[in-house]
Amino acid sequence: MDPLVTRSFPTGPTKLFINNQWVDAVSKKTFPVLNPANKEVIAQIAEADKPDVDIAVKAARKAFQSWRNVSGGERARLLNKLADLIEKHNDEIAMMESANNGKPYQIAKHVDVPVSVECIRYYAGWADKIQGKTIPVNSENFVYTLHEPVGVVGQIIPWNFPLLMFAWKIAPALATGCTIVMKPAEQTPLSALRVAELIAEAGFPPGVVNILPGYGPTAGEGISMHPDVDKVAFTGSTEVGKLIQIASAKSNLKNVTLELGGKSPLIVCEDADIAEAVEIAHFGLFFNMGQCCCASSRVFVHEKVYDEFVRQSTEKAKKRVVGDPMDPKTEQGPQVDEEQYKKILELINSGKTQGAKLQCGGNALGDKGFFIEPTVFTDVKDEMRIAQEEIFGPVMSVLKFSDYDEVIRRANKTQYGLAAGVCSKSLDTALKMAHNIRAGTVWVNCYNAFSAAAPFGGYKQSGLGRELGEYGLRQYLEVKTVNIKLPKHTKDIEYC
Repeated sequence: MDPLVTRSFPTGPTKLFINNQWVDAVSKKTFPVLNPANKEVIAQIAEADKPDVDIAVKAARKAFQSWRNVSGGERARLLNKLADLIEKHNDEIAMMESANNGKPYQIAKHVDVPVSVECIRYYAGWADKIQGKTIPVNSENFVYTLHEPVGVVGQIIPWNFPLLMFAWKIAPALATGCTIVMKPAEQTPLSALRVAELIAEAGFPPGVVNILPGYGPTAGEGISMHPDVDKVAFTGSTEVGKLIQIASAKSNLKNVTLELGGKSPLIVCEDADIAEAVEIAHFGLFFNMGQCCCASSRVFVHEKVYDEFVRQSTEKAKKRVVGDPMDPKTEQGPQVDEEQYKKILELINSGKTQGAKLQCGGNALGDKGFFIEPTVFTDVKDEMRIAQEEIFGPVMSVLKFSDYDEVIRRANKTQYGLAAGVCSKSLDTALKMAHNIRAGTVWVNCYNAFSAAAPFGGYKQSGLGRELGEYGLRQYLEVKTVNIKLPKHTKDIEYC
């Protein structure tokens, strides 16, 4: 790996965004954000704490009184304007995302930013189509429902897709008429703060969106426990999701949406196109440095094609280009921070000590940033840690199977249920897998195929609720029933 070139990157705003104004934290504290490719400090960011949360929630509550009554057409116009502005600043935001997160610039530019824009535009299209139903109950009562915004929403997003998770959260909330207090991940606040500038430029009223960079135990807990926050939406680890659910219940029994961890199986059947399956497995696991909640980190391969799959997968992993995120040739950048880097290396070591066969990788790479070699383990057993724990890094575990009922049982034998994949030429086999694997999404002969219109979320300890699509919209709405007693007819009416 070539040495990284020292560069200066656009940092954008570094303060808290409250009520459309840039303000210091009440405590005046700041914290550093790093470039994970070289461990250099990019910027010092204002550190929000519970007093800042209180100020932001008051601003959001005040704004909600008017924002909830803004027409759907006007909310759509503002969302589309925001999407246009993000698209206009694609290069700048992508460079910021790459520098702060470590993902290759080309991926940020051609995937993260455009897909975020697509999500915002999708929900702009929903803003004037939120409607209830009329319900025939009897001749004496007229009953209808209203779908109303839930209120002030606290949103806490992760560091693996900072801009994309920002879009997934704000777009449906704003489309429904909610107001927002958001905490971006402390590792990656830059894109959220830059887009906050664009939110003000687009013309969103003060207090509708408030951005509070800070830490989980302070700003995050402050949002989760605030009695005037009506809902919390969180994406992150299952461990933290449980803490948020507990904190939310202690204050005011908030509505909670949680998109949590995963240990997703990808099942390669004996009739699969092996070259295609290798591509799918490689993308499903190594995309975004393996830092995907739905990564296909347990690859179950039928014994009849196991050896050939292993050979091709290992060869492809060895050729993966790891290096400077700004280099157009780079496919894999660094892990996001030292904590994640050490966790991955420790789990790789557990795979070695527990008897899995290391086909390639398994080591740290370079001495400047948090780089790890693309790693492939074979002869992995279900009870090994690398087959049970969410690694969130570039580590593929390949497991052998011989029977389809057996592999379905093994695929489901986990606390998680976020996603799964199947590679097969047989529609019967694919449907059998899709209908029996307990996961929120099942991809057939593809992986990580997302659309703003398709719901995403998990079973079991992979979360509560769904994001994206019409199902994601519902998470930000309350249903009100209106029951009106009709006047009695004074005489019979003859209908022609």
